[in-house]
Amino acid sequence: MKKELEQFLARPGKKVSLAHFPTSYGGEKDKEEGVKELEEIKTALSSFQETLYAADSRSVLILFQAMDAAGKDSAIQHVMSGLNPQGCQVYSFKTPTSEEYDHDFLWRHYKALPERGRIGIHNRSHYENVLVCKVHPEYILNEKIPGYTQVKKIDKDFWQRRYESIRNFEKHLTDNGTVIVKIFLHVSKEEQKQRFLDRINDPAKNWKFSSGDIKERALWKDYMKAYEEAIEATSTDAAPWYILPADKKWYSRLAISHILAETFKKMDLKFPVLAKAEADQLDLIKQQLLEQK
Repeated sequence: MKKELEQFLARPGKKVSLAHFPTSYGGEKDKEEGVKELEEIKTALSSFQETLYAADSRSVLILFQAMDAAGKDSAIQHVMSGLNPQGCQVYSFKTPTSEEYDHDFLWRHYKALPERGRIGIHNRSHYENVLVCKVHPEYILNEKIPGYTQVKKIDKDFWQRRYESIRNFEKHLTDNGTVIVKIFLHVSKEEQKQRFLDRINDPAKNWKFSSGDIKERALWKDYMKAYEEAIEATSTDAAPWYILPADKKWYSRLAISHILAETFKKMDLKFPVLAKAEADQLDLIKQQLLEQK
């Protein structure tokens, strides 16, 4: 599946048009095969996580971005369910608090980074600052950035500098041992509509629906343009974007699991090897335990 996934990579330095990326895809598998394969890969991911934790030298940061109802929450739930919670942390970023607005836009995201040996999962991320904020530039005024007191002053140069800040932020992380996996779940407008209707029609899912979702849906073209520009500006060799088809949830989950498995393999982590003195000490303790009654 490694080669299959390459078609979903946003190539660094290349123009990004979401229209050229499918929203519905299943490869040569059917849903039953995909679900079974996902369960098998989750076992491997659990083993990789144990090595990551034991090596305590690298960390993994997984970023999920998508339109509403694209399946971020369920993807995290299904793909990550085999991981040890002690070595994994999930953050879901909402509207910034007053304290967060009193710092630069990356501050709250930096605070949520995973420690060495751990996996961090960000449900929405620092990219909201060039996505929802680009569609709603009035939100930028809440940051009280000197010189930006009116929406009309938030120009193209402003966004280019923000993209640069993000690239520098991610380069700093990768230079210091964090592997970044960036995933955009690419759902079609038609599928989103159906999922909204499912949430409305099912009382058990009503809580998932917000009237604000419809207002944002009306800005679909603006969001697609914002995603294209953000992905194009920030997909790098060290931290590329995957634009995964999300109309079939089973496939997007399977694709994510393969991406993570391949990421861990490339990290080539090993369990720590004890120094000879420590190994000898263990042998001595083992002998003492065996001799005890």
